[in-house]
Amino acid sequence: MENSRPSTPEAPPADLWSSILDSVSSTRSIPSKQILLLGQPRSGKSVIASALLQKPASAPEEDKGDFALGYDWADVRDDADEDTLARLSVYTVPSTAAAYTALLPHFVPPRTALPHTAVIIVLDWTRPWTFVDELGTWLQWVEAWARGSGGEREVEIAREENRERLQAHLQHYTEDPASVPAASNLASNPDTLLPLGPGTLTHNTAGVPIIVVCAKADLIDEGADSGGLAAGSSGMGGMVKGKGGEWEERTDGVMQVLRTVCLKYGASLFYTTQQPGTLQVLRQHALHLLFMPPAPSSLLSSSAGTDAPAPARNPFTFAHRPNTLDRDRIVVPAGWDSWGKITVLREGFDARAWGDAWEADLEDGADTEHGARKMYRSLVLDQGAKPPALPPFNSPMPEQNLLAKHYDENAKKPDRDPRGAFRNPGEMPGAGATAGIVGPLGSSSFSLPNVERALSEMEAGAGLNASVAGGDGARRASARAGAGASGASGGGGAGGGRPPVSPGGTSPGGAGQTQHEVLQNFFQSLLSSKDRAGASAKVNGNGNSSGPEDAS
Repeated sequence: MENSRPSTPEAPPADLWSSILDSVSSTRSIPSKQILLLGQPRSGKSVIASALLQKPASAPEEDKGDFALGYDWADVRDDADEDTLARLSVYTVPSTAAAYTALLPHFVPPRTALPHTAVIIVLDWTRPWTFVDELGTWLQWVEAWARGSGGEREVEIAREENRERLQAHLQHYTEDPASVPAASNLASNPDTLLPLGPGTLTHNTAGVPIIVVCAKADLIDEGADSGGLAAGSSGMGGMVKGKGGEWEERTDGVMQVLRTVCLKYGASLFYTTQQPGTLQVLRQHALHLLFMPPAPSSLLSSSAGTDAPAPARNPFTFAHRPNTLDRDRIVVPAGWDSWGKITVLREGFDARAWGDAWEADLEDGADTEHGARKMYRSLVLDQGAKPPALPPFNSPMPEQNLLAKHYDENAKKPDRDPRGAFRNPGEMPGAGATAGIVGPLGSSSFSLPNVERALSEMEAGAGLNASVAGGDGARRASARAGAGASGASGGGGAGGGRPPVSPGGTSPGGAGQTQHEVLQNFFQSLLSSKDRAGASAKVNGNGNSSGPEDAS
């Protein structure tokens, strides 16, 4: 029998273990999915991130520190909670500032992340006047991020495939997930694709799945901010009174504007609250977009010359119907909306005009006369806190001009002499009174009633003593009178003294004396009157005179 075994055994394949490990890792590898969560500070991003990852809600955003980029992850399991389908990562960008947005491309490069990334833009219903401005800023950033840093061929291929996948999803959207045809049927019949409606997917050239979330929808009708969420009035209630027709018209108008913008980017629109039900619906739709199957054209090109690929279905179906009536739980999935449905919500809204206005703002890069930003400000008034106005510019007068002005004014004043403040009101300038160092020394300044009263009492007492002493020594007084007269004629007797002084302090020869001399004479007269009173009292006590005449 001929030996069927080869003479030499086959050589084992090179790097056998590496090929085995690669095959095992490819069959058991867990794909990675990313969600970019974009929004301004305190817009409700932390609550949405916790709902997406199905983790307990962390501390409120106002209690957290400011991080340049937030990150968290969780495993995504199937409905039976048996197999792990993907690892979901959530990147949170806290602000539109370039210092924050410039970091994200280093962690999520578009070359490898485009087919596995969805974007959620969070708007705050307590600040509805910022919707169009923030939405325009974030959508332009998404376009720039998906474009990449340079014209890399791999990025261009990923952008084209993403665009085809999103377009196929929009064209084959249906409210009944069970009626979605398999991918193999779509690949075999590519001519069954329906054309997109007007104003649909005119932007978002990279085909990034986008969800616009208006958080805190339960505060739409709030008239005042009682929870400290925003400064001033919050929601639409601060712009209208009550919940009548005007309030409904404004809220419907805001929804129509947002739906028109979302339609241009192939995006979805959701309103959420703190209730877990609205957040759970948002999570299901986000996973539905992340696991979106490839476009039929990509399947057809990849299966050229081979058997038809296996039917591909989305493991996460979205079974919730659209809702545009309940203002706190709006659900507008991507692919359902159109200009006709937007106009039906409230008459008088021109979706085409708003689309053209949005294009005008993108082309000019600033507010235009007929731009969407200016049109939206007329619909929703800005109720935000305004910075304090700057004080008016103060142009001071030059120093020399100021001094010259005051010098001229003071020179014209009659009372420019500061010493005039010490004058008596009755003594005006020109009345003959002159100002001294401290003030005028007029006679009214020395009106001393107590001194005058004491002086008059002393003179009255001196006169009484003189009358008592006159009864005993009348003869001596007459004898001394003759001697006194001879002494007075001689000009040098003891009784010859200074002339009498009046109580007012004036003397007969006081003409021309200064006031200081008058005061000195006045007090000297008081002292001499005291001496005379003491002498009279001594004569009264002894009964006879004790003068020098008695000694003789």
